Amino acid sequence: MAFVAVLFSLLLVLGGLGPAPAQAVTFDTMARAAILVDHRTGQVLYARNPDEPLPPASMSKLMTAYLVFERLRAGTLSLDDELPVSEKAWRTEGSRMFLEVGKRVKVRDLLRGMIIQSGNDACVVLAEGLAGSEEAFAAMMNDKARELGLTQSHFANATGLPDPRHYMSVRDLAILASAIIRDFPEYYRIYSEREFTWNGIRQYNRNPLLQRGVPGVDGMKTGYTAEAGYGLVASAERNGRRLVLVISGLEGARQRASEAERLLEFGFREFQEYRLFEAGETVVEADVWLGEVAKVPLVGQQLIAVTLTREARKDLVVKARYDNPVAAPIAAGTPLGELVVTAPGMERYSVPLIAGRDIASAGVLGRISGILRYVLFGNG
Repeated sequence: MAFVAVLFSLLLVLGGLGPAPAQAVTFDTMARAAILVDHRTGQVLYARNPDEPLPPASMSKLMTAYLVFERLRAGTLSLDDELPVSEKAWRTEGSRMFLEVGKRVKVRDLLRGMIIQSGNDACVVLAEGLAGSEEAFAAMMNDKARELGLTQSHFANATGLPDPRHYMSVRDLAILASAIIRDFPEYYRIYSEREFTWNGIRQYNRNPLLQRGVPGVDGMKTGYTAEAGYGLVASAERNGRRLVLVISGLEGARQRASEAERLLEFGFREFQEYRLFEAGETVVEADVWLGEVAKVPLVGQQLIAVTLTREARKDLVVKARYDNPVAAPIAAGTPLGELVVTAPGMERYSVPLIAGRDIASAGVLGRISGILRYVLFGNG
């Protein structure tokens, strides 16, 4: 039987009817689309047209990088491997690393050429080296997009150059950026490097927040084409809190920099992280049917926290939804329910609850006793 327990509501704890419901903090941006996300929880703190498919320009190079990072992690590619520069890569238009056709270049240099210098030539060399052709690599990008849950994205190339079949939403870009930070911290560090010199040409990281020295900023990727306008994916960490932002469709580089900085400062200023339960801490206990013990603890696998404005916190409601009773045997880690958190201006946030320990079935006498108790007294 499904069971819902209101674990706590600050509105109830404070007593009386309480104040009027807190309103969402307002923010406006000149970006065509924008999103600000708490990296730990995945909560959306601000969004404007978050699911509109748009040309991402070079911001889609995050997916090119993700696939390279996967190969490096798997051991099928090495940073010291050398890949040949094809004529197609050499002729690729747009920003470039200034590779020379026919030369062989180490993967470690190609990565920096792609991430720091936004080199389209480096992207094509990596794509051809991993998949044989850029077209085959684009198919890999689309497969990975589906795996990561990117629902408003499709890739036609490794560079982000204009193509009607090449698009992403800002929400998908934020999901992808968080995936890189979470899955490949050892390679994410490259995004914080401020310059890279290749073939005698020094180029600087194009991330304006990194170059401005905005506190906590340590990556990610800019994008620009005439069709897409100016865009930016950026991330910053302050006092253990990491935010990821994406903006797209700005009219100029200065506007991109100022809007991104404003949105980031808004996120750190107006929102705070509130920790609800530590990893493995008992959230609630469910009754056990015919088990060796009467209760099983329901816990979260990781720290359970929410990011809210101070006003929204006043109306925070936390509920546990779970089956009750749960039939033994129960293996630790078995999903048994979810923790649901709601507050004004916040998207519904839920976290799986799992069994915190193994529960064996009761012995014969225990089972008989349990059945008799149920017949006589029910499950109350």
